[in-house]
Amino acid sequence: MKRRIHSARQWAGWGRGLALAAALAAGLAQPAAAQLIQDSVPELRKIDIVEHLGDTIPLDLPFVNDAGDSVTLRRYFGQGRPVLLTLAYSDCPMLCSIVLNGLTNGVRDIDWHPGGEFLMLTVSIDPTETVAIAAAKKQRYLESLPKAEADGWVFLVGPESSSKALADAIGFRYYYDAERKQYAHPAGAFVIAEDGMISRYLYGIDFKPRDLSFALMEASKGKIGNTIDRIILYCFHYDPDAKGYVLFAGNLMKLGGVLTLLLLGSFLCLQWWRDWRRSRAPREASSTT
Repeated sequence: MKRRIHSARQWAGWGRGLALAAALAAGLAQPAAAQLIQDSVPELRKIDIVEHLGDTIPLDLPFVNDAGDSVTLRRYFGQGRPVLLTLAYSDCPMLCSIVLNGLTNGVRDIDWHPGGEFLMLTVSIDPTETVAIAAAKKQRYLESLPKAEADGWVFLVGPESSSKALADAIGFRYYYDAERKQYAHPAGAFVIAEDGMISRYLYGIDFKPRDLSFALMEASKGKIGNTIDRIILYCFHYDPDAKGYVLFAGNLMKLGGVLTLLLLGSFLCLQWWRDWRRSRAPREASSTT
């Protein structure tokens, strides 16, 4: 009898375990479940991205670039092109490299190149990081982007007061884990307009070329991208829940209506022109005789 009771408890425990595993799996896709998991692990509450869309980042924060020059963020703005910004650090055991690799893969497949239509900027959150480390990191990633110009991707290092102020302005919440001697932080990239305004948040480690293109087009306010690109963008909109650009049925129907009117107008004009030519033909024949 005791054995059967013990077995039943085991099955109940396994059942609860399976239920918890299912809840965790669902949490990857459901924000509410993800919030439950985050609330149950105190450390995860310190890691987050809180959107500040429309806010302006502080452009006078001092840093040192990968060439060893003392600069402020302002140096990389006001140039008529958006900035694709990331916060990372070189000694990150895994996540930073995955994010930067994903960003590199996405940028490689878009029509524009860093240093031309837009700029890439990576700021270290580790105040102990040196210029030599930043320069080596830059060289490695530029080699993966054949279309990028030498100054198309800039790596900055600097005091914690600067990187923390930038992170706070963006809503990038991270903390230093003294026990593991590493920074815990979220994954994402940020598209900043030329005036420093936060235009778009891109989440995760896999950055779709379409999302990158649309976000850069939006931030540039139509300065990059051809007419076809803008027409396509009109049919898509950013969905915060999907964390990406999705087809917007309303705009697609409007565009379809406009195209239908244009085609109908063109057909009527062609018919009118043919009728007009037919009516002119007898007159021209009689005038020649």
